[in-house]
Parts: sequence; C-alpha cells; structure tokens
Amino acid sequence: MLHGRALRYLDEVARQGSIRKAARVLNVSASAVSRFVLEAEADLGTPIFERLPRGLQLTTAGEMLMGHIRDTLRAHDRVRAQVRGLKGMARGEVTVATMATLAAGRLADVIAEFRDAHPQVDFRVTVGHRPAVLEALLSGGCELALAYNLPRDPRLQRVAEFQHRLGAVMAHDHPLTIKSQVRVSDCLTYPLVLADLSISLREVVENLAPAHAVIRPVVETNSMEMMKRLVRRSPHVTFLNRVDVDQELRDGDLAFLPLEGAAGRQNLSLAHRARGALSPAASRFVDLVRRRFAATPATEHE
Repeated sequence: MLHGRALRYLDEVARQGSIRKAARVLNVSASAVSRFVLEAEADLGTPIFERLPRGLQLTTAGEMLMGHIRDTLRAHDRVRAQVRGLKGMARGEVTVATMATLAAGRLADVIAEFRDAHPQVDFRVTVGHRPAVLEALLSGGCELALAYNLPRDPRLQRVAEFQHRLGAVMAHDHPLTIKSQVRVSDCLTYPLVLADLSISLREVVENLAPAHAVIRPVVETNSMEMMKRLVRRSPHVTFLNRVDVDQELRDGDLAFLPLEGAAGRQNLSLAHRARGALSPAASRFVDLVRRRFAATPATEHE
C-alpha cells in the first residue's frame, strides 16, 4: 500500500510532469522518486503515467489515483493543522486557483493581509482562464477557486458570491471622463487595449458591443498590468472590473467609468468542491475574502 511519502512524491511528479523536476522540488534523488512511481504502478497493475517526449502525463488510471491521493493529502494536512491548532499553532497551506485579473488585483492584497496575521500559513496560487480554474478545483489541484461567472455545477460549493461592475478604464484627461457611465460603443472610436482571447473578459466585452460593431484592439494581451500601464496614456481605453483597479483609483492614476445597465455586472464566486471539508487555514481565508471582497466602494454597486 502507498504511504504518505509515496503520495507526496506521486503528487509532485504529476504537478511537474517530470521525475527529475519533482526530485529537485522534493530535495531527494530522482531514483527514489522513480522507485515510488514504479511501485505504485506495480501495485495497481497498470501505468500511472504515460511517458511522452515532453514529459510524463497522467493516464486515465493515473487521474483517478491522483484524485484519491490529493483528497488523502488534504485530509492528512487538515488533521495535522487541527492537532497543531490545539497547541496554539497556525500552520497550514492554502491552495487557490484564480484568474489573471484577480491575481493582480485585490486578491494579492487579501493574501498579504492574511499572511500578516498568520505568517506560518503558506499559499500556492495558480492562474488560468475559467475552464482551467474549474478543472484545477474539480481535479483536486487546489482547495479554493476564485473566478468570474463559474457555471452552476453540483460538484461545486459556493461559499461566497459578489457582484462587480465592469467598466472602461482610461487616463484622467481622456475625453470620455466627462461622462459618469459609458457604453462599449462609446469607446470604439478610441484605441483599444484589450484582454486577449485566452481571458474570459474579452468575450464579455465583445458580447456587450453592438452586433454590427467591429472590435479591433491596437494592443491585446493576457497581462492586466500591461493593460493598465498603456491606458495611462490618453486616448487608450481598456475594460476591467472595478475591483481590478482598486489601487490605481486610490492613487489617482486611472479613471473608471462603469458600463451602463445590468449587463455591465459580473458575478464573482469563491468555491470549493462540494465533497470534503476545508482545512482550518482555508476556512479562515474564506472569512477574510468574504469581508474584503464585499467591502467594495459605493460606486461599484451603483
């Protein structure tokens, strides 16, 4: 039977896609990791990994085993954290999958605040588009997912939901700042800096544009930081959620004009898998996310 060390070795091989890379992360010999892989495959009577030129990839049987391994590791970590909690310790790890816009915005501030209060809790944050975030959560690759417009799925348990305003972001001297709200069509005559097609925000913006409109960005990127930096120069315009530009608005670096109507609102969800309990550290983090993401400026709800 597999024991704790083997579970962690196999989990790391699956994450890295390489025995050698996993060994470096684990600070053990590659031969030791390889031995556990071979023993696990012999125990199951089938390969766990497919050996490809670009590295190792889980087989169907391997994916089933990995779901069990990650459930077991999380359950073990929860028990350890609870036992340490009895001794007044606050150790643990929180794993989160999220979107690029959120990772570069308020989420980073919330994680920093949490770690100030709980410096012995580590974070592992992965960033991807919505399908990748959902897959990471359902496959056991993370404990929490924070993302816009997650589908309704019985395998998900939503622990918090927020509604955020989507708007046009630009420099303070931009001609559009004479308005209090805008439509996507108002912005199309200006040079657009847009999220690329790998980010779900692009689809949202295009769906809000008039049916006959042709959207031709002068710059498209998957970097929110680049988007925000470019629109500091008028007359460029981009579209982001109000929460994505918290710091820039506080610093007076950018202007935010909400899109008119209910169509310019996005639903943000914090979720975990429906089966299984959260670790103590993750539960505390959920409480902080609820407070900080709900504490939005009044203009965000208008």
